[in-house]
Amino acid sequence: MPRPSSQKPTAAPKPSQEKRGAKRRQPAEHPVALFQEWEEPDSFDEALRLHMKRFNETSLLLHRAIIRPGETFHADTLKGWSLGKRLPRNVASLDVLARIEARYGLPHGYFKAKLPHLGRAPADHAVRGIAPAEQRRLSWHLPDDFAQRSRKERAEILEWVRTVIISGSTEYRRYQADAAKLRYGLRFPSLTGRKPQGRPAPINDQSEGGDAHPGTSLTRTAKEAPPRLTAELAELIRFKSSTLTDIGFHRNGVWNEETIQQKVEHLGLLFGAMHAAPDDAVAGLGVPAEQLTLALLVFPRTWDWYIQWREARRGFFTRWEVDMLRLGAALTRKRTGWLRQMPELAMRLLPIEGLLSAADVEATRQDWDTACDRLHAHAVARAKEIERVARVHRDPFEPILPVLEADSPVGEYRKIADEVLRLAPDPDRYPRAAAEAARAFLLIRLGLHLGLRQKNLRQLMVCPRDRLPRSERQLEALKRGEIRWSERDHGWEVVIPANAFKNAGSSFFDGRPFRLVLPDLGGLHRHIDEFIRRHRPVLLGTIADPGTFFVKTTKVTSRTAEYDQNTFYEAWRLVIQRYGIYNPYTQRGVIKGLLPHGPHNIRDVLATHILKQTGSYERASYAIQDTPDMVAKHYGRFLPQDKSALAAQILNQVWLAA
Repeated sequence: MPRPSSQKPTAAPKPSQEKRGAKRRQPAEHPVALFQEWEEPDSFDEALRLHMKRFNETSLLLHRAIIRPGETFHADTLKGWSLGKRLPRNVASLDVLARIEARYGLPHGYFKAKLPHLGRAPADHAVRGIAPAEQRRLSWHLPDDFAQRSRKERAEILEWVRTVIISGSTEYRRYQADAAKLRYGLRFPSLTGRKPQGRPAPINDQSEGGDAHPGTSLTRTAKEAPPRLTAELAELIRFKSSTLTDIGFHRNGVWNEETIQQKVEHLGLLFGAMHAAPDDAVAGLGVPAEQLTLALLVFPRTWDWYIQWREARRGFFTRWEVDMLRLGAALTRKRTGWLRQMPELAMRLLPIEGLLSAADVEATRQDWDTACDRLHAHAVARAKEIERVARVHRDPFEPILPVLEADSPVGEYRKIADEVLRLAPDPDRYPRAAAEAARAFLLIRLGLHLGLRQKNLRQLMVCPRDRLPRSERQLEALKRGEIRWSERDHGWEVVIPANAFKNAGSSFFDGRPFRLVLPDLGGLHRHIDEFIRRHRPVLLGTIADPGTFFVKTTKVTSRTAEYDQNTFYEAWRLVIQRYGIYNPYTQRGVIKGLLPHGPHNIRDVLATHILKQTGSYERASYAIQDTPDMVAKHYGRFLPQDKSALAAQILNQVWLAA
């Protein structure tokens, strides 16, 4: 039997080893649409599927067509978009959308306009050399293709955003930004309820070892006033704000909460300047902390040094110095001045080099009334001298000039509210962002309808439809207004007691409450209903409800959801930055030339609008709960050409009738 060969038989040649099935389809360089007419879909994923179908392409084929070699954009992301499971979020995704639009011959921004959160800033803007916190602020205002632009263009955009949108490019804003870098004012946290920022820094020279130069500690972030000065100011506040004066004391007028905060801040600046070291950037007077006392305010030299120090910093005198001098005159007024009635303060005076001699101190201790008479006469005379040359540093109209110069200022400002609605996100997908947009919309709308001061608008309480509204007596006790549903008028109404207003004694109120039924224009009632029922609880989260209509976006660390003066101003300013100021690089915003501003400017808009339409200062005063004289002095910007144009409308009727 033949032995089998150890060599394996040669295998027959195999056919070419190609994959079975259809050959992988390659995307066309210039695809041709299968049909040219379609019914426009509303959602992003429906639109993407529609146009992929028009060009007979799958998500995988489209991915191969538009993604370049080396790019990490995954095909599953594109598939998730078409199925509605994902949405474009970052800068790279928006670039891919632009490529799809170009491939299918669609207008630029077609797909982005269908995203459920148009107002969302694209993520992953890479700006070198800028801290993450500032990047988050800037990202809203940068164009989607910022990273693809030249270095020169990027620098130009950053400069414009920082100057116009973030800071506001007015002369006063620039001065304010520079002045804020040198904080010298003393803080009184026990009187204002505001905690100093950063680590507390008591300014007791001896506590620092006694060798430190007076004012050295003012270089810290927080500058807390010494205890004795705080106690004196607390006594002044009690005198000016208590319901009844102490036996033997007399006063003229009462300070409300806002006035107290203002006077504390102003006196903190005065004593902070006196305490600051002469050889540092503030160039203060260098008064030791233990010598700071309100008794220093009875000396004309104190006031002359301070107002001249302010004039040197600013470059000119303003009404601010006039108001401070009038405060000094009021404190030393005969019979009702608080300092006049506190002669024991003279025992706390000590000589200060360059300001007070030992003879000055002794003479003041011996005759307090004469010292008060001298200061009162000096303050009144100085106030008149400065008032004659005082300049206006902060032009309140400058940030909103494009609005005031429009034929219809209210109509122009209303565009901001319309822009908020246009960019509002889907509340089902983005509940918190939608709630913030609803709040921004109602801030502008209620501001335009009510014309309230900031305090009255932010302190406005809310009464849902299913609850009993507060009585007028309850609102008077709270010194706050309320928005509630009126069954009689079938609409949302705002009721505010007269004592809640700054000018409660004005003839406008005559002791009666303010009441206005909000018109149901542009679906306003529906927006209020949705905000109370759906959006406001989202903003509150787990934080206790303060009862105010407008509430902050709360976090786990939030202490309260209620706005204060500063946070409400910043909330309004943020709305203007995002929706009001026209940005030529992102095409967002609606008013060219507008600058950041706060809620008080809404009163200028209302007054100027009515003046342009009617020429009546009286009617303009009705819109902002004030008097014609106040409108003429502070609110209405009624220029000669506006007056001539209004008169011409009447005179031209003669020619039209001929």
